[in-house]
Amino acid sequence: MSLVKILSEEMENNFDITRKLFELVDPAQLGWKPTTGKNWMTLGQLLMHCSSACGVAMRAFICNDWGLPEGVDIKDVPAEEMLPPAEKLPTVESVEQAVRLLAEDREVGRATLAGVSEEDLLHRRFAAPWGGPEYTLFQHSLHMIDHLGQHKGQLFYYLKLLGKDVKTADLWGAV
Repeated sequence: MSLVKILSEEMENNFDITRKLFELVDPAQLGWKPTTGKNWMTLGQLLMHCSSACGVAMRAFICNDWGLPEGVDIKDVPAEEMLPPAEKLPTVESVEQAVRLLAEDREVGRATLAGVSEEDLLHRRFAAPWGGPEYTLFQHSLHMIDHLGQHKGQLFYYLKLLGKDVKTADLWGAV
């Protein structure tokens, strides 16, 4: 099995499960966030974040397309702008918007993976712009799929805290 196929299967699975969890969100609760602790996203911010956590993020690494204005280099963006606190993150206005944006991100991921070579996945190595160790492009791509997976898990626990009847099988797509 090719690396692109492995990434594609992992990505598709995460998108399928995340979409199903999105559909369990009560639109009236988009402003909700946990009451204890700090730096929590609201439910609406979490849906927005999930909607660009994978495909757009993989495109950034694979194509060096960070979605910045013309003439702005990612190396010139301050770390606090790359990884802002929750209160600075955008939110969705509706669950329908979130589902649509998630579908768009999936298409970006599909197109991006369709255009990458096995050679690049195995041999291009670099650190993320915000720091950390060097990884192969395959590892960065897998990390972005995991990024969606982490926030899918966060959404799962938000739903549990809100009283939704979600079970472990819902988190892993076993139903």
